[in-house]
Amino acid sequence: MQDPIRKNPLKKTRTALLPPAARSRKAHLLIPPAGRGEFALPRCAACGAFAWPVPEACPVCLSPDLPLTAAPRGGEVISATTAEVPADLYFRERAPWRVGLVAMDCGPQALVHLHPEAGQGDRVRLSLVLDRAGQAVLHAAPEGERDMASDPQWQEMAADPRRRRVLITDARHVAALPLAQALLAAGARQVWLGLDEAWKPFAGADAIRALEGAELVPLDLRSDRSVGDLARDLGGKVEILVNTADLLRPGMAFAPSVPAQTREMMEVAAFGLMRLMREFAPAMASRGADGTAPAAAWVNVTPVIARVPHPRFTGYGTAHAAALALAPALRQTLGTGGVRLMTAFTGPTDTDWFDAFPHPKLTGRAIATEIVAALKAGREELVIGDLARDWLKRHAENPRALEAELARGQY
Repeated sequence: MQDPIRKNPLKKTRTALLPPAARSRKAHLLIPPAGRGEFALPRCAACGAFAWPVPEACPVCLSPDLPLTAAPRGGEVISATTAEVPADLYFRERAPWRVGLVAMDCGPQALVHLHPEAGQGDRVRLSLVLDRAGQAVLHAAPEGERDMASDPQWQEMAADPRRRRVLITDARHVAALPLAQALLAAGARQVWLGLDEAWKPFAGADAIRALEGAELVPLDLRSDRSVGDLARDLGGKVEILVNTADLLRPGMAFAPSVPAQTREMMEVAAFGLMRLMREFAPAMASRGADGTAPAAAWVNVTPVIARVPHPRFTGYGTAHAAALALAPALRQTLGTGGVRLMTAFTGPTDTDWFDAFPHPKLTGRAIATEIVAALKAGREELVIGDLARDWLKRHAENPRALEAELARGQY
């Protein structure tokens, strides 16, 4: 990725172009696994043959039963070419663009986006990734560890923090300081961390102030004015926004304090997100093609309790579930500029609020490491922590059974 060139304020910001997005309904089934970083292809339940592209029926036996199945990632490049003047405007603006025909180890041949170091006859590792239009596409890179930062086509599909400016909305979050450190280590130009009621001390404040490239800025997500003021200062600069807004007050639904506490948590988690969306999302979407390091991603750090209700965290789960329900509207707004929306589901963290949960619990460092890796990989969803992964799996299989176990304190 090139170093960013200082923009001439008298020149118009480029309109963000998107790659072709027309797909069949069957092809849309590939979006979830691509967003999770999985390599799953349609495989015939009758004869076992893999298929690509996604067909309406098996090309071998015509069976209509083609569930997505984990597939081998290997393949061999049959031919490679470089498109100097592509027909589509998105690719023409980014030309030259390398494509190749790959014979996949699982059987089919596929036209893929090709790493610059891969050529005819080379072994490659395939990835199913989301492009700027949010559609699943295939990318092939040489086998083995590779520096994907050297591949401009991969960078078009990822959200690498390198050379970008980042806003972390809540400096008090357990992962805020590790996130700032990890993002700066990954090459971020600047990291701002939002702080409400600055007179209140918190762990990590001195470390943040001493961190070169990091800056605390006033931000209270409960205040329209505070969010609006920061957006006027930074809205045209933020290229990655990491929403760590969180307020935890445990309690059963019938506890007298729960309604008031739930309103307080809703103000931070749900209405706070709405305020951020109103002030920052349109500006980021409009800068999806701005310079060499355009706006790239919005990350919502969300407790897994938002998707798996827990009876002892009724208000907390409700507030974050409401925030999670805003994701489609936020994704649509950001998507007009090709900006990625990523949801990072986290398990219980190593804080006093989750002292009743068994170990291992998540550290801020673990959350930060996973989020930075997911940004570099262009992911749309990640689940952090063994407990969070276990809960989501059990919830998908039998939500009522998991509900009963959680009510009995079984984790």
